[in-house]
Amino acid sequence: MTDTRSGGAPSRRAFLAAGLVAPAAAALVPGSAQALPSAPVPAQAGSARHALKLGAVTYNIAKDWDVPTIITNFTAAGLDAVELRTTHAHGVELSLTPAQRAEVRKQFEGSAIKIGGLGTTCEYHSPDPAVLRKNIEETKQWVKLASDLGCPSVKVRPNGLPKDVPEEKTLEQIGRALRECGQAATEAGVRIQLEVHGAETQRIPRIVKMLTYADRHPGFWICWNSNPTDLMDGGFDKNFALLKSRIGQVHMRDLYVEDYPFQRLISSLQDMKFEGYCFAELGEVSTDGLRVLKYWRGMFRQMEGIVSPPLSTPNA
Repeated sequence: MTDTRSGGAPSRRAFLAAGLVAPAAAALVPGSAQALPSAPVPAQAGSARHALKLGAVTYNIAKDWDVPTIITNFTAAGLDAVELRTTHAHGVELSLTPAQRAEVRKQFEGSAIKIGGLGTTCEYHSPDPAVLRKNIEETKQWVKLASDLGCPSVKVRPNGLPKDVPEEKTLEQIGRALRECGQAATEAGVRIQLEVHGAETQRIPRIVKMLTYADRHPGFWICWNSNPTDLMDGGFDKNFALLKSRIGQVHMRDLYVEDYPFQRLISSLQDMKFEGYCFAELGEVSTDGLRVLKYWRGMFRQMEGIVSPPLSTPNA
């Protein structure tokens, strides 16, 4: 989800332009040096590059599309999968009956588009035990829905640090909740994907602590979210290295944004032979969403160094 991008958290450009990167990094990791984004790594001509699997989140470019429209437009855009965010027009929600779940599954299985994930708003930072338990149990319901749909992942999020609670206690609470949810997911053949999310909780060292408190449970993975804070706390390369063995899916915004090293991210994913989905999570509504998705995919493939169809020499 990107709620914090349009709400409490600053935009990527405003965040970095404000000159907050180095001071904030030093506050969390004393003595750490601010690393500049690494230079892009261009693909060498003729070299074999790992092709990544592409999709899009229904936030916000496809929020008004029903399932048949998603399948039609995503197929036309050359995408592989969709992450169905809750509350959108597709209607894939916990309220679906068994028959309705079977019908949704049938529609996707009869198409070229996979349900790559279910995007929820489940979160585990509340100091109120009843609210915490409600979110854990709701997560388990989403896991059941994912299993019924043949969907591999359920995305959840951290979303805050209560002011009157010690930070470490909240991070431990989130981690323990994720472990319980991860266990339920494993039993259902599904993965929990923790989005790197929240104005405070998206900092990578805090995500690492959640992972540690969850005992690195195999049912709990990370959704890399392409946040400006990825460039803090030692820089992109350090942060990516901390999480790369547990990244299960990726969210990306507009690839023309120059203050985030998208080509470095893509090259890093290619180098590790990443097999999860890279989802476009485009926050602005468009009257021509299909065209926008086509442009996003085309730019992504160029950054990968993969051009299809291959260039050929015209006949003389």
